[in-house]
Amino acid sequence: MPDERSTHPSKIRRLLGDGDPSPVSVINPVGRSPFLLIGDHAGNAIPAALGTMGLSKGDRHRHIAWDIGTVQLGAELAHKLDATFIHQHYSRLVIDCNRAPDRADAIPKTSDGTTISGNAGLTADDRARRIEEIHEPYQRAIADAIEAKARARNTILVSLHSFTPHMDGVDRPWHIGVLHDGANNNFARAMLQALATLPDVIVGDNEPYVMDDTDYTVPRHAYSRDLLYVELELSQAALTMPGGVALWSQIVATSLATCLGQ
Repeated sequence: MPDERSTHPSKIRRLLGDGDPSPVSVINPVGRSPFLLIGDHAGNAIPAALGTMGLSKGDRHRHIAWDIGTVQLGAELAHKLDATFIHQHYSRLVIDCNRAPDRADAIPKTSDGTTISGNAGLTADDRARRIEEIHEPYQRAIADAIEAKARARNTILVSLHSFTPHMDGVDRPWHIGVLHDGANNNFARAMLQALATLPDVIVGDNEPYVMDDTDYTVPRHAYSRDLLYVELELSQAALTMPGGVALWSQIVATSLATCLGQ
């Protein structure tokens, strides 16, 4: 019997099978809020055709595979704000939906010291399947939602991410980071100011990551339409502590609503 860990991608004619989840889910598609919530790295699924991609169970569930806690956070925010939440099911190690599909790091060969053997030796067809069956359907769902909302109201794009509190031996003290990079970043700056007023909350301004030309989803959809946007990075330690999602969904929802009213 062949080892599922060594399934060679170039032997696959179709990536997603009948038992695989859809590449994208939409929670509360008729939400009346102008906020459109998105989760580029919300899932850690791997298509059955790819086996385990050579990854241990532990690696498939740690931060290299997904943004831990963002599905729960997005669902809570969708409920509190009556907003639509669009999120991706597949691991960023299969394909990173916040990278331009032609970038080499859209399908990484290593991540935080872990080798992803399932991404070695990919053919152009292998990459094309991942783009066509996972990356583009997710991006298209976002574009469709923006177009639908545009007929009724302006859209504010809110991209939800989470980060590991320790990386490369360095502690990351922030509870939440606000990422922005020019374009129509007035709302992102307002969120920075709103969060900075909260006691005992450490807020990062383009920390622990900087929004730059590696980001894809916000520039693709917000910059091209001159939409207001904010990209939020929440500490996985904050989200996974008891009651963490409830606490931070309330903090984020209140801050978003405050900034909307300004």
